[in-house]
Amino acid sequence: MHKILIIEDDASIAELQQDYLEVAGFQVSVCSEGRTGLQALAENEFDLLILDIMLPGLDGLEILRRLKDDKDIPVLLVSAKKEEIDKIKGLSLGADDYITKPFSPGELVARVKAHLENYARLKTKFAAGYIKGNSVVIRGLKIEKDARRVFVYGQEVNLAQKEFELLLYLAQNPNRVFGREDLFERVWGLEALGDASTVTVHIARVREKIESDPSNPQYVETVWGAGYRFRV
Repeated sequence: MHKILIIEDDASIAELQQDYLEVAGFQVSVCSEGRTGLQALAENEFDLLILDIMLPGLDGLEILRRLKDDKDIPVLLVSAKKEEIDKIKGLSLGADDYITKPFSPGELVARVKAHLENYARLKTKFAAGYIKGNSVVIRGLKIEKDARRVFVYGQEVNLAQKEFELLLYLAQNPNRVFGREDLFERVWGLEALGDASTVTVHIARVREKIESDPSNPQYVETVWGAGYRFRV
């Protein structure tokens, strides 16, 4: 049975979510405050997190910032706020989906099931050899980490240093959306003396070298308004 954690400060909404999810066959825990929710995540194993953005003590975006390097579970953001910036921030911090209050409980259950199924397929692909030793292999693309070489259907392509590091970072974190600023910080680090538009330029160069049709990429996708992700 899949275990789901709901972090939601509105008791009536949390109860409604819990009732529908339990009827659908899930085991559900509820926390009403950000810090207790973060503690529950640290002390227990969950298969999916339903996270409200506006929380007392510690908001949902801050939980995402602390969570993204420690837990590998799907995250569904829930908020009454409709501003696009909240969705963009949440996706760039690692959330998998976004649903705005008020919403249909049936839609919530459907999204939960879909994300759990997608996550299971992704884990199967990893087990089947998405990462093989020091290489990442997916749909004709092979990235040799130690040798710093890239092959597309057996043909080697030459990537500059930062192009390679950017592609490798995305490929090692598949299906996760990263904003330009986040990628700039993680790939360029202390060398980051320019601005995040550098990421856009490097993404375009990577696509030109590895994609059969750079305008319709199969590997490095643009998530409009949020950033980029490596699709598996």
